[in-house]
Amino acid sequence: MIVITGAAGFIGSCLAALMNEQGFTDLVLVDDFSFDKKKSNYSTKKYNQLIERTNFISWLAINAQEVDFIFHLGARTDTTEFDKEIFETLNVQYSKDVWNACVQFNIPLVYASSAATYGNGELGYDDNHQTIPNLKPLNPYGNSKQEFDCWVLKQTTTPPFWAGLKFFNVYGPNEFHKARMASVIFHSYNQIQATGKVKLFRSHRNEYKDGWQLRDFIYVKDLISVCNFLMKKTAPSGIYNLGTGKARSFFDLATATFKAMHKEVNIEFIDIPTDIRETYQYFTEANMQKLIDAGYIEPFTSLEDGVTDYVTNYLLKNAYY
Repeated sequence: MIVITGAAGFIGSCLAALMNEQGFTDLVLVDDFSFDKKKSNYSTKKYNQLIERTNFISWLAINAQEVDFIFHLGARTDTTEFDKEIFETLNVQYSKDVWNACVQFNIPLVYASSAATYGNGELGYDDNHQTIPNLKPLNPYGNSKQEFDCWVLKQTTTPPFWAGLKFFNVYGPNEFHKARMASVIFHSYNQIQATGKVKLFRSHRNEYKDGWQLRDFIYVKDLISVCNFLMKKTAPSGIYNLGTGKARSFFDLATATFKAMHKEVNIEFIDIPTDIRETYQYFTEANMQKLIDAGYIEPFTSLEDGVTDYVTNYLLKNAYY
């Protein structure tokens, strides 16, 4: 039995789809299932049980012997939320509860961290354990992920295998519900459909041209492939970056979206909203050597190929993965 927390969300539901493709139907999907907008993410998946997030730890205490692996992907991911108590409850304490249960019941664990822990990147984007405690995130969401990572590294008792994955900029199907926090590809697609153009953020730093802020964009299908690898293969426990290792510009991203929709490129630049301007990342690029050294050798999807697949097979068809 495989447990996926956050299973009604973007990445969790895609992972459930891949598990089904791999022949795993004895899934336990954990989330807050009260949001109707998320129902299409999981309604067609094959699973054993749906467990409400607040009931999961008590459920696990009774059913742990049947659980083979836990993917803990559930979290509050809104980078514009500044209520620290929400993050402390959902991202830190709940994750500690999941970790401690995995220790107690000897269950392997993969959990979601975030590239938001790297802050403005002054220490680089290397996932070595010596650097991690010195990272300085720029918002409460990043701080919550950083707090849990640091707590994990201090633990003397651990699950039989564990991995924390620092997700970089993830995009792909099943993010219809994410509103403002959906990927730039999703927003670009909708803008093009509605107005024929895309609005990108103007640069507020002299060293970057408008629209040429750089991010490491990773297609969700690559991300869940890594999750599958970690479940099936023997890799060292630890915290790993999960991007592509190649930063690309938002201009490239928008251009790829136009081309996938067979439309002329038409980009307009707007100011970065003042509420996120001071904490906006201008460059992220994952050092992926650690995961490669652990045995993951599959190539990552190029931005152009990922955008084309996402747009043509999901967005244009209003389809889910």
